[in-house]
Amino acid sequence: MASIFTKIITGEIPSYKIAESENCLAFLDIMPLHAGHALVIPKKEVDYLFDLPDDEYKELMLFSKKVAHAIGKAIPCKKVGVAVIGLEVPHAHIHLIPINAVSDIDFSREKLQFTPAQMEQFATKIRSKY
Repeated sequence: MASIFTKIITGEIPSYKIAESENCLAFLDIMPLHAGHALVIPKKEVDYLFDLPDDEYKELMLFSKKVAHAIGKAIPCKKVGVAVIGLEVPHAHIHLIPINAVSDIDFSREKLQFTPAQMEQFATKIRSKY
């Protein structure tokens, strides 16, 4: 069965897309720790990030770097934090989270909820800086 991220890639499930390349996709996390919290995924469904072939891993990381710079320009924060956990969805993904303190990247914190209009506003603002 296809992962939820594969369904986002194919358009079966809607998302707030930020950026897309031939092999990578970035979109807002619908259970964010902070406004602008994004997920970056390879389009190839691989469960474990470090199982990606080297060239695809490098491409994903360079794509993530560009997305992180756009987030940092669009969302007020000190830095954009990076986390790879990989337990919640069997599809490799990188969390890019605007942070102002170390505690901002604590995944045990309660997730934020934004309206669809707010989410689209965050995505539009980040896309404009990409």
